[in-house]
Amino acid sequence: MDKTRGAAKSLWTLNLITHPRYLRHDTGGGEHPEVPARLEVISRELARREDLFHLVTREPQAAARPWLLKIHSEDYLLRFEEAALAGRSYLGHHDNQLGYETYEIALLAAGGGLAGIDLVEQADSPATVFCSVRPPGHHAEKALALGFCFLNNVAVAARYWQEKHQRRRVAILDFDAHHGNGIQDAFEEDPEVFYISLHEHPTFSFPGTGHAEERGTGVGKGATLNIPLLPGQGDVEVKAAFADQIIPALARFRPEALLVAAGFDGHRLDDMAGLAYSTELYGWLGAQLAGLANHHCDGRLVSILEGGYNLDVLGESVVRYCAGLVGR
Repeated sequence: MDKTRGAAKSLWTLNLITHPRYLRHDTGGGEHPEVPARLEVISRELARREDLFHLVTREPQAAARPWLLKIHSEDYLLRFEEAALAGRSYLGHHDNQLGYETYEIALLAAGGGLAGIDLVEQADSPATVFCSVRPPGHHAEKALALGFCFLNNVAVAARYWQEKHQRRRVAILDFDAHHGNGIQDAFEEDPEVFYISLHEHPTFSFPGTGHAEERGTGVGKGATLNIPLLPGQGDVEVKAAFADQIIPALARFRPEALLVAAGFDGHRLDDMAGLAYSTELYGWLGAQLAGLANHHCDGRLVSILEGGYNLDVLGESVVRYCAGLVGR
């Protein structure tokens, strides 16, 4: 056996955490942008790129209720489950379309990040993980569904990493085009979770939060970094933000683990925002984040899908990002 070749191949392995039931989350069809085809194009494009990585697909289990209660209230979980089982078409707002199976599927989506974390922690060498899940999560608050999001997948994962695996200092980098108000709300008083968000300026974009002066509160002051970008800004401004703000901030924080809220709706062809990211930028982001994880926390990094709605560019954007993660 060619051991060198085998070792190189193992370094290029991409662990895709996903589940066929994600496709059964029903957003009502019509004009709703959060559709099953999002995950289908991602899986198809990743599977055909054998030149970039060896793809290993893994199915998660549903997140156990105690982990959900670290972020969400008991009353909210009961209301969410009841709304789905009662056959209601949305929860709280018409944006938050749901079907009969949505509650159970959301548990599986929250479980995706937990499965990814377990894989990273149990691997003999750094494991590259991308969680292709739906419904997304970063807008969901303690007792509020918002922006297509019901359970805050990334926030639940952060608490799990802290408490199950004792990685107390967790950094979250959110590059979705929209501010992750739910993640910020969960951790704005927590000095051990550092939330960094790159997003379109809240003056122009949903949900209207994420101003630069929002830096956390109480003992968590300084553990939130919002970097709002103006409509039309793109690759140059993102790279400058990394050099001037994100890299120095992570050096000061010294994370033990890194979670990524990976949204691809900042692409210049995605009409859900006014940012102008190129497809190539996502490859650069993957390489940067992998390098930061290797430098600060022995490669402990898990990426969880958030937005990205233009089906013509979503698959290739995720491919570029994952290729960056594996060093390709």
